[in-house]
Amino acid sequence: MFHIILYNPEIPPNTGNIMRLAANTGIKLHLIKPLGFILNDKSLQRAGLDYKKDADFFLHDSFDLCLKSIKFNEIYAFTKFAKKTFTNVQFKKNDCFLFGSETSGLPENVLEIIKDSNKLRIPMIPNSRSLNLSNSVAIAIYEGLRQNKFENLV
Repeated sequence: MFHIILYNPEIPPNTGNIMRLAANTGIKLHLIKPLGFILNDKSLQRAGLDYKKDADFFLHDSFDLCLKSIKFNEIYAFTKFAKKTFTNVQFKKNDCFLFGSETSGLPENVLEIIKDSNKLRIPMIPNSRSLNLSNSVAIAIYEGLRQNKFENLV
């Protein structure tokens, strides 16, 4: 239904948790190199359990190559610097949810490609640094699934 794009993820347990989320919701997961770990990392496997075989995930050499390989409607970049809250969007089938690395977020050259109206934030208290990446992805994905009446989920 949706696509999750992780731009240069660094922490294996976060990616493992997101892989598990993707496997359990039927969402496609796209990882943009470089990764901060190797795909058979023990902590990735621990967090993802045995879901790696069930997840529909793809590894891409660059953001551009990733976008060329996906048929999508809209791409939404999640960043704490956005003005628009993610609940003020109507997500549709084949939309992409883009998240940056745990320490750097999304680079400016990637954010420049995304329309301002498609830059979204998850509300937090003032002066907060960030939410955990896997938690942020889960929050966003489940809002999209809720809006689409949890299509194909039981």
